[in-house]
Parts: sequence; structure tokens; C-alpha cells
Amino acid sequence: MTVAAPQTPPGECPQCWQHAYDKNAHRHLAPREDCPECVDHMINGCPNIVPKKKSSWW
Repeated sequence: MTVAAPQTPPGECPQCWQHAYDKNAHRHLAPREDCPECVDHMINGCPNIVPKKKSSWW
């Protein structure tokens, strides 16, 4: 039984969100092996952040 990762909330990176909540994202790695995609995001930041909805407060 697989559980889908929750939908990425506004203002978050879809890749980081998936890698944090989907156990299948890192299944191909050996024990204690770093994920190259996660390391790249830690070094270079997240290029694909979901835009936040415009605030209707004002």
C-alpha cells in the first residue's frame, strides 16, 4: 500500500516537499547515502517554489 505525498502547499518547493513526505523518493539510495537532488537544493537553493496566493487582506 502506497500513500501519496500531500499536495505541495503554496510557498514550498515541490521537490523538497515530495522528498520529505514520499518514502519512495529515496528508496533507490543505499543506507546513509545522500540524495544528489536534495544536496543540490541545500547548496543552490530551491529554484521551483510554488507561488503563494496573493493576500486578500489589503
